[in-house]
Amino acid sequence: MAKKTNKQIERDELIYQLTTLVAGEFSLQEVLDKLAEAAVKIVGVKACSIRLLDEEAGELKMRSTYGLSEEYRNKGVVSKNDTVIKAAFAGQAVVLDDMRVDGRVKYKEAAIKEGIISQLTVAMQFKGQDIGVLRLYSPKPERFDEDNINLARAVASQCALAITNARLYARAIEGARMAEQMRLAGVVQRRMIPEKAPQIPGLDIAAAYIPCFDVGGDLYSFLQFENNSVAVVIADVMGKGIPAAIMMSSFRGAMKAYIDSVKDIPAYCAGKNTEQCNKAIVQKINKMACDECRDGEFITLFHAGINVKDMTITYCNCGHEPTVLIRDGKIIELDKGGLVLGVDPQAEYEIETVGLKDGDSLLFYTDGLIDAFNFDDELWGRENMLQTAKKFTAESADEMINNILRQRRRFVGNARQIDDTSIIVIKVGG
Repeated sequence: MAKKTNKQIERDELIYQLTTLVAGEFSLQEVLDKLAEAAVKIVGVKACSIRLLDEEAGELKMRSTYGLSEEYRNKGVVSKNDTVIKAAFAGQAVVLDDMRVDGRVKYKEAAIKEGIISQLTVAMQFKGQDIGVLRLYSPKPERFDEDNINLARAVASQCALAITNARLYARAIEGARMAEQMRLAGVVQRRMIPEKAPQIPGLDIAAAYIPCFDVGGDLYSFLQFENNSVAVVIADVMGKGIPAAIMMSSFRGAMKAYIDSVKDIPAYCAGKNTEQCNKAIVQKINKMACDECRDGEFITLFHAGINVKDMTITYCNCGHEPTVLIRDGKIIELDKGGLVLGVDPQAEYEIETVGLKDGDSLLFYTDGLIDAFNFDDELWGRENMLQTAKKFTAESADEMINNILRQRRRFVGNARQIDDTSIIVIKVGG
């Protein structure tokens, strides 16, 4: 067996080094620059260019060169319909023996000025998909023979693998970065959810929030007045994830600012004008939502004020799941109200006041609580929730919530849920 020359050994080493680019954690640009340099040294030519296919633009964008001037890099557009490119993507190794006279060359003057004469173009493909082309240049005519073509194909094959890996690595890095951003956004959003329910004599209040994703569109809040009255708000933005979270954050800020302004008039919000006050609040919030929402966007809201002195609840249901009053094992739906928020700024809303008695349980929730499916695609549903809730009305508000969520979890198992869950229980006489 003939002994390899130093040049062959060096070439084999360079080809081996290409494999490190396939498995390495490099950025795409690092990979492209290393590939262009390695291709020149392996084949022993003057220069190399790597163009990647941009399907949307219908052209091949210059992404890396070695041994070429900046002027030549920017000489002009190369279309995927170019004769040489089409032949390369069809599987040919396209050799131009003299670019100065070959009719397939679009930028002859640029090639002459650059001092390159011969050109070899091979496609970079991965699993039958065109990625781009590798081009080698020489200042000599008729420079590329069969051995050069085989080497160029081998290099192009490694290039395709390395480029694909680099792209996947970049996506993984971006995915990890986005996941961290989402996690932090979720942390910030959960600060908007009360850490604990208010303690009010005569009431036992508990709440729970389970986001489907890191961020979501559910919201609940409490606002306590000096006379021990409390406002309870639970809402749900249409949609999930980041868009819903952004809209809910904006809505929460606007709503809280308005309710806070009313808070300074406790006699108005806890006296004989309670219903007028609630109606004014809901109409104002609806107009703000109409300014924010676009076509197809809306917010459901259940707004209630509980007067502990009179032991009444004054509420308005704006297209939300009706709050349930459980009394002596019977279900009373609090469903008076009107249209969802954000659709009609002139919408009218009905307000109702209901008396409360010791032993009553109020259950506020978003539709994520009942719209839960198991692996058999069976819906847990509202009836299961109500039957479970009635079993635990003798327990504390916190235990009632825990048991409802526990029973739902038993039903759905490990099936992934697709909507946020919010639940509030208020027990009268706690």
